[in-house]
Amino acid sequence: MRETAASRAVTRVLVNTGHGKGKSSAAFGVMGRAWARDWKVAVVQFVKGGKWNTGERKLADHLGIEWHTLGDGFTWLSKDLDETAAKNRHAWDVATEKLSSGDYDLVILDELTYTITYGWLAADEVVAGITGRHARTNVVITGRDAAPELVEIADTVTEMRKIKHALDIGIGARKGIEY
Repeated sequence: MRETAASRAVTRVLVNTGHGKGKSSAAFGVMGRAWARDWKVAVVQFVKGGKWNTGERKLADHLGIEWHTLGDGFTWLSKDLDETAAKNRHAWDVATEKLSSGDYDLVILDELTYTITYGWLAADEVVAGITGRHARTNVVITGRDAAPELVEIADTVTEMRKIKHALDIGIGARKGIEY
């Protein structure tokens, strides 16, 4: 189904982008709000993977929210970028099924922007999947450097800008704050 002015009045596409912290955290805030309104929610994580035991995932499991972490972790740690790309293309296949199914009120596509930036998916393919989603499905997209095509189809775009970050002075991620 192609997005129309009428369907946009009901559903939304939000993009959280930029180099500051909080893009995924803001998306998971929407996740909690949607759950509290009895919405059916799915999360598809791109890029992220490995053994991270995040607070957001624990919360989603506790709330019964469907969650798919389908990447293989930080790209700079990848031993095989072709495999990393393949995993992220598979994540897109999972995401498009969720978007088009009509089963979800909200689908969060966490770190999706990187799939376009790294050339694993074409921007027009991603745009088609999002604009062709089921009429009841709202979407939140996160990640740095959102493609102009994603910005154009979004209803709300927020850019997180880093002023300073603890990591800059050697303070690592803290459980409960960053993950």
